[in-house]
Amino acid sequence: MPQKSNTLPTWGNEASMNLNPLILTNIQSSPYFKNELFKLKTYHEVVDEIYYRVAHLEPWERGSRQTSGQIGMCGGVRGVGAGGIVSSAYCLLYKLYTLKLTRKQLNGLLSHSDSPYIRGLGFMYVRYSQPPADLWEWLEPYLEDEEEIDAKAGSGCTMTIGEMARSFLTKLEWFSTLFPRIPVPIMKDLELKLSEWKEGFLERQREKQIEAGGVEEEEEPEEPMARKSRDNSRSGSHTSNRSRDHRRSRSKERQHSHSKNNDRRRRSRSREKRPRSRSPERRRRRSQDKSRDQRRSRSRDRRREREGDDFSRALQRERERQQKERREPRSRSRERRHSRERDRKSHRDRRRSRSTERKKSHSRDRERSRSRSRGRR
Repeated sequence: MPQKSNTLPTWGNEASMNLNPLILTNIQSSPYFKNELFKLKTYHEVVDEIYYRVAHLEPWERGSRQTSGQIGMCGGVRGVGAGGIVSSAYCLLYKLYTLKLTRKQLNGLLSHSDSPYIRGLGFMYVRYSQPPADLWEWLEPYLEDEEEIDAKAGSGCTMTIGEMARSFLTKLEWFSTLFPRIPVPIMKDLELKLSEWKEGFLERQREKQIEAGGVEEEEEPEEPMARKSRDNSRSGSHTSNRSRDHRRSRSKERQHSHSKNNDRRRRSRSREKRPRSRSPERRRRRSQDKSRDQRRSRSRDRRREREGDDFSRALQRERERQQKERREPRSRSRERRHSRERDRKSHRDRRRSRSTERKKSHSRDRERSRSRSRGRR
């Protein structure tokens, strides 16, 4: 078989690594990716960061994303419309993609012995960036891997590496996002290969169970009647053992019920034997506690009413202040309008008075000129 190149091929969108646009935007704008991961330049530094910082494989940190009330394309599976704080796992996954891993480095991630989360990010790298036709070749050696990993934020979803690899081959959903789609012909081929693998896996499990049970030594062939009598004796011993166990369990249950009844009787007798002189004290204490609780509840109610009254008064004062503020500009504008009208009226009156004075002066001048002309004649 020819040796493959150490350079890994890429599939799909090379810029986004086929990540959801909302997740990619949150990764590129997160302070952790821009400030801390920017300083890491080598593959080994990023692997060490995964070992110390990754505790789950979800795209969002726990409790940072609200999906209640969203349906359809904005639902929790699609990973759109309600972003949160992107997880360190996805930031480091995209950082690995920016380093352009080689085939040897990716194999090192898949078989790493320090942390299952390093291996989990390696499988996610394969699922997001490698061609669908190569998925079986990458994941098939790890389908029976028994190492456990808890992929959910806050724990609660423990699975084996083999189960995770099988889910990567058959499912698109991964918590609150989607993996890239696999073409239908390749998907059918993967399903066929996986069914054949399951048959072989079940057969190997049976063989292991048989080996664990031990191989029985070969015995001489017995006569049919002897074998039949031996089988009958075995079945009889099994049934006798079952009936004996059943009788023992029933006797235990009876003893338990008897002990319960005896305890109840003792308690009732002890209650009857107790002196009744304490009952008035208890009644007094209960009445005192009850009156104290009533007083507290009344004082609490009064306080609430007082606080409610204070709040209503403050609210009323605030409303009055706002109304006053609304009225003040109106009154100012009204005063301005009135002052303008007064100014116009006074100006009009001045003009009229001036015009009447001019008319009077003109009439006087005419009279004088007429009187002078008469005197000359």
